Amino acid sequence: MTIGSTVAGKSRQKDEGGEAITGAITDVGGIKVGHFTDQRRPTGCTVVLAEEGAVGGVDVRGAAPGTRETDLLNPVNTVEQVHAVVLSGGSAFGLETATGVARYLEEKGIGFDVGVARVPIVTAAILFDLMIGDARIRPDAEAGYRACRAATAKPPAEGNAGAGAGATVGKLFGFDRAMKGGIGTASVRAGGFTVGAIVAVNATGDVLDPRTGDVIAGARTKDGKALLDTRRAILRGELSASPRTGARPGSSTTIGVVATDASLTKTQTSKVAQMTHDGLARAVSSAHTPLDGDTIFALATGKSGKGASVLLIGSLAAEALAAAIVRAVRAAKGLPGLPAAADLQRRR
Repeated sequence: MTIGSTVAGKSRQKDEGGEAITGAITDVGGIKVGHFTDQRRPTGCTVVLAEEGAVGGVDVRGAAPGTRETDLLNPVNTVEQVHAVVLSGGSAFGLETATGVARYLEEKGIGFDVGVARVPIVTAAILFDLMIGDARIRPDAEAGYRACRAATAKPPAEGNAGAGAGATVGKLFGFDRAMKGGIGTASVRAGGFTVGAIVAVNATGDVLDPRTGDVIAGARTKDGKALLDTRRAILRGELSASPRTGARPGSSTTIGVVATDASLTKTQTSKVAQMTHDGLARAVSSAHTPLDGDTIFALATGKSGKGASVLLIGSLAAEALAAAIVRAVRAAKGLPGLPAAADLQRRR
């Protein structure tokens, strides 16, 4: 098995022997990714296009989600395939980006055929990044359209790009002790299948390296110079010392997409989305909190031409997502008052 990650179009991936190989969600046949980044705040959105259609699934586990068309992805409902998934900053305002994506797809004649028109099936999820800069600046329909125009099958940029532009992590003890989050991508190949992930990491909790358990980015100590380690702080009773946390409800959220070239049913794809949350929980502590709207979409393009074990694909998806989360914070660049993981490493 190989796990890969990509930084700003330059691919790096290491397997168990340390050999460099390429890796990104765009390694999955039928998938394109485009970012729109608004540097004025910053904020942005990211679109994952499946222009030929892909069987879709979703699993929402955070208690503060902001989503579009997730009910459509329920296996009991009629439509089987989606054409795009949008990840966006801007809180609930950012759901407007999906309108621009739908306009782009309609112009290309892509959508669900209802006889009198083709209706693009566009699902979406948002994260809260309004604490950075002017909250009146947020991704809109034009941002979604421009992200589509930028979409390619090349490895997408990571860090402060698209939906990760304004992302932050480690907010449980207050925003003034948080760090910069971002967007990351990774891919896994095994059993003749490819599974890729892209994720915007805006978690309330810390980001960990699943291989070592070490905290990479998250809440800082009161002097801001070191990592607090939220998990240990909670065990010491520091969180329960006050009935209210430093973070606001709904002020976080990790949102992502996993895709595979396997042929899966809608029920199987939904199960893959569910299993993928294992990767989120390995790399984020705490995950699925009352303050986060953690949401994972799954897409199956079928480009491999063969079916697959859901156990295999779901396991690979969890690995890809965990790797992408780590990449997101390691590729991030600090903003004023919000150091990145690399900034704290240099201080050691």
